[in-house]
Amino acid sequence: MNVIIVGGGMTGATLALTIASLSRGQLQVSLIEAAEPTREHPGFDARAIALAYGTCQRLQQVGIWPALQHCVTPITHVHVSDRGNSGFTNIRASDYDISALGNVIELHDAGIHLFELLKQSPNIKLYCPAKVNSIERLENSVVVSLNNGEKLTGELLVAADGSHSAIAQACNIPFKRRSYEQTAIIANVLTSEHPQGMAFERFTQYGPLALLPMSEGRSSLVWCHPLEKQSDVNNWSQHEFLQQLQKAFGWRLGKMLETGQRHSYPLALSTASRQISHRLALVGNASQTLHPIAGQGFNLGMRDVMALAQVISIAATSGQDIGSYQVLAQYQQQRQADRETTIGLTDGLVRLFANDYLPLKIGRNLGLKTMERLSPMRDLFARQTLGWVAQSPLAD
Repeated sequence: MNVIIVGGGMTGATLALTIASLSRGQLQVSLIEAAEPTREHPGFDARAIALAYGTCQRLQQVGIWPALQHCVTPITHVHVSDRGNSGFTNIRASDYDISALGNVIELHDAGIHLFELLKQSPNIKLYCPAKVNSIERLENSVVVSLNNGEKLTGELLVAADGSHSAIAQACNIPFKRRSYEQTAIIANVLTSEHPQGMAFERFTQYGPLALLPMSEGRSSLVWCHPLEKQSDVNNWSQHEFLQQLQKAFGWRLGKMLETGQRHSYPLALSTASRQISHRLALVGNASQTLHPIAGQGFNLGMRDVMALAQVISIAATSGQDIGSYQVLAQYQQQRQADRETTIGLTDGLVRLFANDYLPLKIGRNLGLKTMERLSPMRDLFARQTLGWVAQSPLAD
């Protein structure tokens, strides 16, 4: 039996490796990716993501974590605050008897190490560089034609090709999309004080601002602004950008010294009407794209990956058709509650903290103060951000 995965980014590569691990050779994987990560490192401007504690646990269980753990930066403390108000809360790894709340990894490093594992796996065939020309879904199989003339046949097709998934669109999956009327500015910054494992989520007059600790004393910045300000912000000089960032963030990391290349993209909540169709499953951003507030999107996608790999591996072991509706419905059902909860949490935080209505400002300020003083309330929030959500145990 063959699983065809389109998209070899972190989500698709992790899915391929997890299927190979859990199915113990019973499933073959064909992974299609347009470009292989190169050894040339982007240096200061490397993009980074935060892997929640629960995500790291799952990667450990399927044997992927040892290849990544030497190039991650641990998050040991998260400080959440609302600019201009006294409310704040702190979440510390030591409160939960763990060494880190999560880990930050540069996507370039992750890509290099994941591709090394992909090439070593006897159950994974990598088609790279390659793109999909056409898809034909038959009663008992799916046929994918590549731009190099090759045709791949399998029982299941997985869209792991990110936001605005071309595979989902080609298979007529409807999406709901709602703009947040915000743009996210992405950059790496250097501060006079070393972050020392501290991450920050700060709600400013423009929108949420997050800083994640990276290697070499850098921090990865995601700063949200109103969409109509995108052009103005993009045109700021480095000096003006650092001044405005200092004003919005404050001095908890000392002086803002340097910023690298800046990227911006509009923010919207995009959700597929369903995660499955005939011989098709959607994972990660191909299924749902969230606001970056609280860093939930990628980790939600990783839980998609683990659930799908588990479901089809069990099905293969018992001789079931891995692309059948009965099998894929189990995946969709398993993911429904977590998906709805995480989307609701993220969307609710955006609405709460992007609103200057005075009663809401007072309420969220009190909420942060209460979270700081009452550990049960803080624990509820922490459990979600750590990725401690209900999931089926991975097969031994």
